[in-house]
Amino acid sequence: MTRAPSRRPELPVRKVSLRKNPKLDPRPASNTEKAPEQRASGQEPMTGAQASYLKTLSEEAREPDAYDDTLTKAEASVRIGALKAKLAKEKSAGLERPG
Repeated sequence: MTRAPSRRPELPVRKVSLRKNPKLDPRPASNTEKAPEQRASGQEPMTGAQASYLKTLSEEAREPDAYDDTLTKAEASVRIGALKAKLAKEKSAGLERPG
């Protein structure tokens, strides 16, 4: 049996510049470099996911006062970042605390 020729036209092949690929660019576009408090939704109440994660991190870091259910999205984001950095520093220094 012989195969019938394809009726689809050939698509042109375009060269892709690696310089214009945002996934490969080490510096993100300037509009993505906003501090949490400068984001449009930063003053809204924190999300349920943020609350849950912040509660977990505050317990792991043994800083229960870091959790506050009245935080904004921006405040929660900053606290989550600080607690993650603290826990990473403790882990890299071999100071992990027993559960």
